[in-house]
Amino acid sequence: MATTASSHTTIISTGILPAIDPERGHRLRLVLAWIAVGGLIAFLAVYGFSYYRLDLPSRAYSSMHPLLRPSGVIGVRLGILGLIMFLLLYLYPLRKHWEWLAQFGQTKHWLDFHVLLGITAPLVITLHSSFKLNGLAGVAYWIMVLVALSGFIGRYLYAQIPRRISTVEMSSKEMEKQMSVWALQLARQSVLTPAEMAPLLALPTRAEVERMTAFRALWTMFEMDVARPFQVARLRRRMLSTWGVIRTGGGLLPSDHAGLEKIIRTVRRHSWLSTKMLFLGRVHEVFHLWHVIHRPFSYSFSILVVVHIGVVMLLGYY
Repeated sequence: MATTASSHTTIISTGILPAIDPERGHRLRLVLAWIAVGGLIAFLAVYGFSYYRLDLPSRAYSSMHPLLRPSGVIGVRLGILGLIMFLLLYLYPLRKHWEWLAQFGQTKHWLDFHVLLGITAPLVITLHSSFKLNGLAGVAYWIMVLVALSGFIGRYLYAQIPRRISTVEMSSKEMEKQMSVWALQLARQSVLTPAEMAPLLALPTRAEVERMTAFRALWTMFEMDVARPFQVARLRRRMLSTWGVIRTGGGLLPSDHAGLEKIIRTVRRHSWLSTKMLFLGRVHEVFHLWHVIHRPFSYSFSILVVVHIGVVMLLGYY
């Protein structure tokens, strides 16, 4: 979802696709990072599966116990790796306060790696704990899970705010100007009728949105984002042959019909941006509330991690 929103914001800010993709290097680095960390987690999960599935008393008799227990050869290194990953996670919020750090890279690139670490660090810590989640470490673990889950919500909210390539939030005039351009393009085309495009462009009224609670508005926007690809698929199925429908996975994938795809891109962008404009005020409201909730969880988790490490080092739990 977030990736889709990111592609929309790039198109919004430029109006045309650039001849040279400036994001290619970043995407390559991000993919390589996902492969490296994801591959490590998958390998260890498969390697230690027979050990992790044992109950705690039986693990002591396993040949893998000296390696995979939290204080084992691999377990300790996973703990250190998880700690480093969490320290790197905090660079993203610190970047907003440290000017020298803000000079490196773009905010959205930092956010992509922040999300990567936010997803994979809890998995590394889970393997470090060998699924032994009790005591102080268990409390820290479940707070970590809450922080990660709230991070997913925050990333979704961030993607709902239309931005330029510079990640600066678009003004109302900029959004309205772009909407006018797309509306004119849709009015001039003859591939799709207004009735066929109506489901994609249907929106609740502003009065209805204002009567919604903040969370109801967020859920309604989420439902519309989830429904949009299927509404686009329905448009394709109307225009394509049976073989074309099969080739596009029921209309979910782009077709070879250049004229149709051009109009679909326009109507989809129009639908996306008009939805964000309608719900923008509620998104800001929920985003502010999310910061209030997310930060205390993050800080409390950090404190518990420091206490956990201190206890292990002082008392020598092995």
